Amino acid sequence: MAEKTSNKSVLFNPFSKDNPVVVQILGICSVLAVTAKLEPAIVMGLSVIAVLAFSNVIISLLRNTIPTNIRIIVQLVVVAGLVVIVSQLLQAYAYDVSKQLSVFIGLIITNCILMGRLEAFAMGNRPWPSFLDGVGNGIGYTVILVIVGFFRELLGSGTLLGHQVVPQCFYEAGYVNNGLMILPPMALIVVACIIWVQRSVNKDLQEK
Repeated sequence: MAEKTSNKSVLFNPFSKDNPVVVQILGICSVLAVTAKLEPAIVMGLSVIAVLAFSNVIISLLRNTIPTNIRIIVQLVVVAGLVVIVSQLLQAYAYDVSKQLSVFIGLIITNCILMGRLEAFAMGNRPWPSFLDGVGNGIGYTVILVIVGFFRELLGSGTLLGHQVVPQCFYEAGYVNNGLMILPPMALIVVACIIWVQRSVNKDLQEK
């Protein structure tokens, strides 16, 4: 029962009170870069979930055989291999999104969320909890990307997933898209608003 409770917390804690972006402040660079539209934000999030979950499992399986002095190199090699696979799949099946994401898929290799979870969790835990930790942190990261991408595309372009959602009559009545929303600084402001709301809800995260 204790193990089940532990696995449950490992999976669900990163969704909110231990979120890698708004609590641990990790992975901010990609949040700023790929959230001008919702579609690339979703694809980036799914890519990170896949890479993080499977790299956690692989490193967990190898943890007892990896020499301490080269563990970071091994982790980077594992992550790089998985990122290459994800990049090739995107180029084969979602080429337009792959072009929008550009170099940021490759930069998953340097995402501090991945290296942090590999070092802090996968190196000391069994494969199944490590898989749950990877999925949980990946989803926590993706949720923030989706929220930021949703508001930036909606308010900045009047669209969602490329489809017009703000009625034309609004524009005829004088409504104008907020061009500032598609600029990277606005992503940081949206993230700051999410942090404010999250800490208002989770009193234990507030500084005493």
